[in-house]
Amino acid sequence: MKKWGFFLPALLSVVIVGCSTTPEQSSGTSDASKAETTTSDNAVSTKPAAKPELSPMEKHPNVKPMPMPTVKPQKPKAPATVTSGEKSADGKLILGQKEWVHIEGLNVNVVARIDTGATTSSVSAVDVIAFERDGKKWVKFKLAHGSKESKELELPVVSTKFIRQSSSDETFERYVVEGWIQVGDLKVKTPFTLADRTHMDFGLLLGRSFFRDVAIVDVSREFVQPKVSLDATK
Repeated sequence: MKKWGFFLPALLSVVIVGCSTTPEQSSGTSDASKAETTTSDNAVSTKPAAKPELSPMEKHPNVKPMPMPTVKPQKPKAPATVTSGEKSADGKLILGQKEWVHIEGLNVNVVARIDTGATTSSVSAVDVIAFERDGKKWVKFKLAHGSKESKELELPVVSTKFIRQSSSDETFERYVVEGWIQVGDLKVKTPFTLADRTHMDFGLLLGRSFFRDVAIVDVSREFVQPKVSLDATK
């Protein structure tokens, strides 16, 4: 017991000294690490700086640069003028107030008036006689205008109109037939009222029934569409 009484105070003193010195050593280590870090940050790099890249002129001093081409300003193009045979943006024919019309079967070209106020087209006809064939009404007639007259034609009647003259109460029939005509490159079958137009300026009048879905009319112009060649139709 006397021995333990001697060693116990000595042992406690060693433990106390060890505990007090440990934080100081740890702190010293941290300071040394900081010092090393500071030394590393403040160190001057000895690596040589990269040389700047040479420009094309410095690389090839004897090559002269090509001059920049001069661009002349272009004048705006004038709008295209309307030419014969022209069509609208949606593909319809452009018609003037007068056009050459080719009548198939007779192989003739006649001047027609394009009438936006008329519903049905009309053609000058004389010697009009109605008759029956196979239970249906037909009509025979001659196309005539001025001093010209065609041979006798026969066509079925598609409808009949009753016209009353303004000077009297008398009514009379006008027969409507269908015939093939060509204006420019447009070839269609259209209805015509047979009427004596020998005393009028135009033997052929084209109404809305002809151009309603296939053409537009510019009344400020004439003969927009080209005249059909008679040789080409033979």
